[in-house]
Amino acid sequence: MNLEIPFRLEGETALITGGGTGIGLGIARCMVKAGARVVLVGRRENELASACAELGANTSFLAQDVTRFDEMPALVQRAEKSAGSPISILVNNAGVHLKKFAVDVTPEEFQTVFSTHVLAAHALTRALIPGMGARGRGSVLFTSSMAAFMGVPQVMAYAAAKSAYFGMVSTLSAELASKGVRVNAIAPGWIFSEMSRKALDNDPTRKAKVLSRIQMGRMGQPEDVGWAAVYLCSPAANYVTGVTLPVDGGAAVGF
Repeated sequence: MNLEIPFRLEGETALITGGGTGIGLGIARCMVKAGARVVLVGRRENELASACAELGANTSFLAQDVTRFDEMPALVQRAEKSAGSPISILVNNAGVHLKKFAVDVTPEEFQTVFSTHVLAAHALTRALIPGMGARGRGSVLFTSSMAAFMGVPQVMAYAAAKSAYFGMVSTLSAELASKGVRVNAIAPGWIFSEMSRKALDNDPTRKAKVLSRIQMGRMGQPEDVGWAAVYLCSPAANYVTGVTLPVDGGAAVGF
C-alpha cells in the first residue's frame, strides 16, 4: 500500500463487469488514469474491444455472461492470466434494466434482474475472496443506485436488486475486514449516457422533473462515478469499508 500517493492505483489490477459502456466504462477510464491495470468483462465483444482500444495498453477484455455462475472461478483465472497479475479490485457493475409497473412484472422477469445484479455479483465475489484473503488485501465495489434510496416508478425489480447490495456490502465487509479486504458500494444518480439522453429527450416533462430533483441542476457524467470508485478502491480510503456512497448531485436528498 503506497500512502505516498494515496489516490493512485499503481500496482492494482481491477476486474470490471459491464465495463464496455456507460458507468462501467467511466469507472474503467478513471482507474486506468489512476494507474491500474483493468480487465473488462461483458457479453458484447465488439463494445469491449472498442473500449480497450480507447483505454490503451493497460487494458484487456473477456467476453463472458456473468450469469453462468459456475464459470466464475474459471473467469477469474482467465482474467488474471490476461492481466498477468492477481485481481486486487472487483467492480460488480453488470446489470440489466426493466421498466414496468410492479403489477406487470412476472416472476421470470424478476428472476432475470436478480440473477444478473445479485446472484452474479455474489458468484464472482465468492470466486475472488479466497485469493484476496490469502494475499491480505483487496477491494470489492458494487454499483448500486439511488433507486435504492428513493421511490422511482416502474423499476421495482431493479430497485430491489440494487437494495440487496446494502445487505451484501454490510455482511461482506464484516466477514472480510480481518482479511484486509474492503467492501463498499456507489449509488449513482442520473448519469448522462446515450440511453438516458434518448429517454429524456423524447420525454421533456420527465426530463424537467428529473433536473428539478437534482440539487446541482445537471446530470452527472460516467467519470463522476469513476473517480468516486477510484477513491473507494485507493489507499486514501484505507479505513473505509461497509459504506454506500451516493454520487447523484444531491438528488436523493433533493427538495
